[in-house]
Amino acid sequence: MACPEEAEAQLAEMELLTSMFPGQEELLLDQLAFDELRAYVEGRADCPPSSRPALSVRVSTHSPTGPEVDVTLSCSYPLDYPNVLPELAVRCSGLNRAQHTHLTTDLCSYLRENCDGGVCVLSAVDWLKEHTHEYLSESSAVGGRDSPAVQERETFSRLWIYSHHIYNKSKRKNILEWAKELDLSGFSMPGKPGMVCVEGLQPAAEEFWARVKVLTWKRIMIRHREDVPLDSPGSADQLRKFPGFEEAVFDPHGSRGNHMDLGQLFQFLSDRGCAEIFQMYFGVEGR
Repeated sequence: MACPEEAEAQLAEMELLTSMFPGQEELLLDQLAFDELRAYVEGRADCPPSSRPALSVRVSTHSPTGPEVDVTLSCSYPLDYPNVLPELAVRCSGLNRAQHTHLTTDLCSYLRENCDGGVCVLSAVDWLKEHTHEYLSESSAVGGRDSPAVQERETFSRLWIYSHHIYNKSKRKNILEWAKELDLSGFSMPGKPGMVCVEGLQPAAEEFWARVKVLTWKRIMIRHREDVPLDSPGSADQLRKFPGFEEAVFDPHGSRGNHMDLGQLFQFLSDRGCAEIFQMYFGVEGR
């Protein structure tokens, strides 16, 4: 942390957001980073937090003539925030790619012009509640929502996520619950390294990744992704390689029981037509 004043500002903003959005369905907070930040500000820790605070806020927005739509703002604090803007990601299933890009660009411009060194997450949330519907209606300017010129085909996505390790029970529970909530199939392999596969409609897969990546990780990344345009909404189920979502373990061993039998993992992937993924993860052919 560059200076205590910045840490104090970050903590004050996170506490304000916690009081305004008390439910987990509204505010998702990296509790470990939050606790470390509080300990540092209160003088119970000599060192700055080891991880950057991150959070997601979900709110509803609606236009006078349109339906209510959920929009989620995810934020990760740089070390010197609020002197610089946080890293922001906006998700809304009603936005196509062009609308999403336009909205995000305008939001960042608004924050640069109006926050100027002050905390800005609440301002960003208020701006999204007030303005998101304007971007949802952009498609009607070109032939209407049902026009072939603007209608987008749905996409089926399969994300292969690599983590340095997955140990924490809370994270493992979140992974399972979020995948099921978003109607995603696949699996999660805890231990070191950690592997997660989710498959389903693209907005749901992206929502899952956005939630997971803001948690505290030593390292996490999408190692590989597969995106397939759909001819019809029902065809997504035909592309699934996993019947549901489960936590998969393969004969845990090692001093902490945190290493899996990679031969069993390869067989598991092979049985589901995903054998090539093993070499992408581990750099060797499976057997």
